[in-house]
Order: sequence, then C-alpha cells, then structure tokens
Amino acid sequence: MTAATSKYADFENLREQAITLRREGLSRRQIRDRLRVDNNDLLNRLLEGEPPPEWTKRPNAKDDLRDRARELRLQGWTYDQIQVELGCSKSSISLWVRDLPKPERKRTQEEASEIARRGWEVTLRRREEERQAVKRTAAAEIGAMSERELFLLGVGLYWAEGTKDKPHARRERVVFVNSDPGMIQVFTAWLDLLGVEPERRKYYVMIHETADAGDAERYWGDLVGVDPSTFGKTTVKRHNPRTNRKNVSADYHGCLAIRILGSADLYRRIEGAWCGIVGAVSISPTGNRT
Repeated sequence: MTAATSKYADFENLREQAITLRREGLSRRQIRDRLRVDNNDLLNRLLEGEPPPEWTKRPNAKDDLRDRARELRLQGWTYDQIQVELGCSKSSISLWVRDLPKPERKRTQEEASEIARRGWEVTLRRREEERQAVKRTAAAEIGAMSERELFLLGVGLYWAEGTKDKPHARRERVVFVNSDPGMIQVFTAWLDLLGVEPERRKYYVMIHETADAGDAERYWGDLVGVDPSTFGKTTVKRHNPRTNRKNVSADYHGCLAIRILGSADLYRRIEGAWCGIVGAVSISPTGNRT
C-alpha cells in the first residue's frame, strides 16, 4: 500500500468515526477531543454534511418568527405578505425560507407595490418603537445630577460648541451658539449654577432669510424666559439657491447665540477647567495611558 493510499484510508476511517460520534449526539468539541483532532479544517472535512445535534443549537429570539415565516411561505404567502404579518425585514424572511418553493404570482404590480409599502411601514414602526425604548432606558439611567456633574458637563458643552480664544486674536469672551433647545437649556442651567446674572446674558437669533425670524425670536424667548424685544439684532443668513437646505420645516428656528458680558474671567475659568478634565482622563486607573 502506498503512502497516499494509507493516508486516504486513515482519513476515511477517521471520518467514519467522526460521523458515528456526531450521530450519537456529540458536539464538535467532544468529537475533537475524542479523536484528538486539533486542526479545525480537518474537523470540518470529517463532519462535512452532518448536521449538529439539536442540543448544541443556541436558542434564538427569532426562532418563532422563522418557524411562522416558513409556515406562511408553505401556504403560498409572498415576502411582502409575510413582512406585513410578522413585522420583520424581507432580508430575514429571505434567509429563513429561501429553500422553500416560490408561490405563483397572483397580483398586479400595483398591488404588490402597495403590499410592499405597507410592509415597510410596519418595519419602520417597529424600528421606531425599538429606538424609543432604548432612549427611554438610557434617559432613566441618568437620574438626578449633582452640581459637580452639571459643572463638568457645562465645561465640556461649552468647549465643544462655544467660541474659543485664538493666539492671534485674544478676545476671551463667552459666546455659545446652538440650534438644539436641549443644549440651550443645559447651558442656561449651567450659567445659573455659576451665578451668571440674567442681566449679563445677551441673546441673538441667527437664521436663514427664508424662515420666519419673528417666530424664531418668540420661540427662543419662551425657551429661555426672556422677552424677545430685548434680543439683539437678528442675524439673517442669505440663502444660496444652489444649495439644497434640509432645515426648512416648521420646526426650524435657527440658532440662538448667548453672549456673556464682562466674561474674560469666566472664559479663563472654563479653559482652565477643561484643561483639568483633559489632564484627569489622561491618567488611566490601570496605568496603561501616559
């Protein structure tokens, strides 16, 4: 017997043993240890075509959906119909039922398009429900905020969104501009924490010319509790007709700029606090950072 024939015979003998063990219900690891096969590629070849025993399959949250999808497919349902019924994506349905026969087409293209649209709406609703659930959970985890936490948050917020001093233009003034009402609310709460008097806060609206500037001034005035008549002159940005602006809905109110009078000392405190934050996080508790 040649070496090649012997090697082939050894493989076939090993494969026979592996298949026998597999059919007895052993897992891949158990077979590997029993036959002392350390090479995964060889183990794959030995077990090729042999399905794993049921007990080794991990439970999947979508098992019920998959089984129901296969049941509906066997009844002649299309992907679109199954999507409407189960609320799962067509890509998942395709994976679950692709080995089953395709049903005969019994509807017009318009009818199929309408079913597809309804199915996509179901998917979008499900995704939005999942998105909102995650957001609610994350919001609930925050709880009450200490003054120190608000102080650190405000410093980071300003350093990300506020104006910064430049070596070539020493201004050292605190100006915060943002279009997000939540950001404005947090920033004004931070100013309250620092004892910045209301009379030192000057407000300005910045908005595109195609929007309603008066409505925006009233909106921001209500948000910060200030009469919009006390606002500084609104900055109107000229619209470039060649650009495709997305912020054109009724919810668009431009940006609110908050400038603090006599704020050089406050600016230095913010910059110093930010340097302290950076220095604090540059030292890892595990000692892996330098």
